[in-house]
Amino acid sequence: MPGVYRFFDEAGHILYVGKARNLKKRVSHYFQRTQASPRIEHMVSKIARYETTVTRTETEALILENNLIKELAPPFNIVFRDDKSYPYVMLTGHQFPRLASYRGKVDKRNHYFGPFPNAWAVRNSVQILQKVFRLRTCEDSVFKNRSRPCLLHQIHRCSAPCVGRLSIDQYGQDVAQATRFLEGDHSRVLTELEKEMHAHSESMDFEMAAVLRDRISDLSSVLQQQSMDTVADGEGDVDVIAVAQIEGIVCVNLAMIRGGRHLGDRAYFPKGLRSPSGELPPPAEILEAFIAQHYLEDKVGDAELSTNLIPAVLILNHSLQTVVDDGATLEETPPKSLHDLLNTQAGRKITFLHQPQGQRRHWLSMAEGNAKIAIAKRLVETGGQLLRARSLVDILGLELESLEQLRIECFDISHTSGEATQASCVVYAKNAMQSSEYRRFNIKDITPGDDYAAMRQVLQRRYANFQELPVEKMPQLILVDGGKGQVEMARQVLSEFGMDVGLIVGVAKGEGRKVGLETLIFADGRPSLELGIDSAALLLVAQIRDEAHRFAITGMRAKRAKARTVSRLEEIEGIGAKRRQKLLARFGGLRGVANASIEELAGVEGISTALAEQIYGQLH
Repeated sequence: MPGVYRFFDEAGHILYVGKARNLKKRVSHYFQRTQASPRIEHMVSKIARYETTVTRTETEALILENNLIKELAPPFNIVFRDDKSYPYVMLTGHQFPRLASYRGKVDKRNHYFGPFPNAWAVRNSVQILQKVFRLRTCEDSVFKNRSRPCLLHQIHRCSAPCVGRLSIDQYGQDVAQATRFLEGDHSRVLTELEKEMHAHSESMDFEMAAVLRDRISDLSSVLQQQSMDTVADGEGDVDVIAVAQIEGIVCVNLAMIRGGRHLGDRAYFPKGLRSPSGELPPPAEILEAFIAQHYLEDKVGDAELSTNLIPAVLILNHSLQTVVDDGATLEETPPKSLHDLLNTQAGRKITFLHQPQGQRRHWLSMAEGNAKIAIAKRLVETGGQLLRARSLVDILGLELESLEQLRIECFDISHTSGEATQASCVVYAKNAMQSSEYRRFNIKDITPGDDYAAMRQVLQRRYANFQELPVEKMPQLILVDGGKGQVEMARQVLSEFGMDVGLIVGVAKGEGRKVGLETLIFADGRPSLELGIDSAALLLVAQIRDEAHRFAITGMRAKRAKARTVSRLEEIEGIGAKRRQKLLARFGGLRGVANASIEELAGVEGISTALAEQIYGQLH
């Protein structure tokens, strides 16, 4: 029977999520004496228990596996960041359609082209369409109230349908040609423009013929600038996916071709790849994980993805192969359940290619080259960060087998004259800031402005249950933004909990609060340390400290603004919770209420003219 299995360690943490055509055969295979790879052998050594979920079909198992991987991020699965926030080019469904860039859920009333790998690619396409087809980009409120053409018409970027310079049919022809251009039918668009130009010329309408002549020139220029390396008639929509590996770093590069135009690339760096011995999974396994996590959504046939995200052709630099349930044989590409599910979700047949020819072969070569470039950039960036981390570990004498084990938690207190006190905790781990683990703490029941008491409270709340933390979540260094007073308070808290006070390092600001003049203060009696402006270790400390300060102050400002908004309205007699809510909802916040006139205030339900005058007088 098909289904999904989940492996857990002794602490109950998820290790791995997998699917199977035959659950019993597949799960039992893991516990045989010989394993397929050291990576799997290491995982099996950690398994304490497992759970299974039976599904009706392999397709259901694939969907459930994909959803669980995204939700749980198991350490022995290949996990990609689930980011589908792609921009599109949108043509609205109005009588005179508007051209715009768009992110978000698709509305069936409009026409979308894409997705594009980044906002730059969308802006470039919009500029081309403005220049060649002169479609409007203004909002409806502007379009309906124009009495004369705007600047865009004067610089030949809009045909001014708002003031009747073009009929509905004429504008519709421009929209149709722009649509065909976005779909990749460039030669047909040029042919139609040439026919129109000759027709206007023969009818002595030389002004319109000149306009069309300029459009043909502009379109030809655009296609020449793109060159045949990136524009191919008839190619339609294609995604090129290439995996590359250099010095243990793996990158999956996604290149998007829409309408035959190469729109750009996006690089992905998967997690959960390396085994303790350094072994990496085969490229086919990485590609299969990417395709499943990138294209499949919770619901089969999701309108947004089937229409826009999944192109007709996927070009890969490796043939997809997957281990069958008995663990002995391999299936040829692509795995049947994955292929069928993509076809179902897209509502059409999806073609997989791994040995393309002609233009497609050139695109694949470009994608592979860009994947290697992305890795080279990551190596340079990681190398700099690793240098800082290594320097800090050596200077502080931390005993670590690997820099991957270095975990730093940094605390900062922020308030304005004691108002809206908040503490922040930011985390540095795995050689990068881990924003998903950041935390804010609202500080209560202390004397306003007492930073020492605030520091005591946040540390008590953070480490009250430190004994229950898994080893990988225990910090090797606790940074405190402050001097001897904050460090002493941290020492007292950790001593009360029985934690090692040697973890605590205070970061005292130097003269003028300049980076490089800080002093490191230790809670275990070691003498203070001034590293100097050229110290790589101090650069890492300053980076983490500044991030903690930024995170604390943004939370404090938001809390303060909310408190002040409520308090100023609460001070007005006759304004209760319901009226206050209606005012804020109508005007979008306190600033909107303050900017409203007496007549506008009186237009809110429950607000009389007298009360509106009172509100206006109180806020001005």
